[in-house]
Amino acid sequence: MERVEMLAYCLAKPGAWLDRPWEGDEVVKVGSRIFAFLGSGEGRPTVGVKCGPTREVADEWLHRHPDDASVMAYIGRSGWNTLRLDGAIDADELTEAVDASYDMVVAKLPRRERPTA
Repeated sequence: MERVEMLAYCLAKPGAWLDRPWEGDEVVKVGSRIFAFLGSGEGRPTVGVKCGPTREVADEWLHRHPDDASVMAYIGRSGWNTLRLDGAIDADELTEAVDASYDMVVAKLPRRERPTA
């Protein structure tokens, strides 16, 4: 999957919007919270997503895709992983991971920040 395709998929989610909180890095948020990290676009294309409510649940990705999934720096302990877009993880699995990340983040938003659609 190409980075531009992943960005478009993320932005198509209800209430999703693009932010650049750090120089050169792009993230996609819903409400005030990030649900997908797309980085700067340099190097290997990846997406950082919440892969489970705990590190133990998110570790399933590491076991299934040892070459294409890794624990995200700084927030990995909270269930966030980095997934390669150009590796062996197929597009359907990548979009399912984004869907799950989005759903987990929306569930934690205050009602006033949740998308209505």
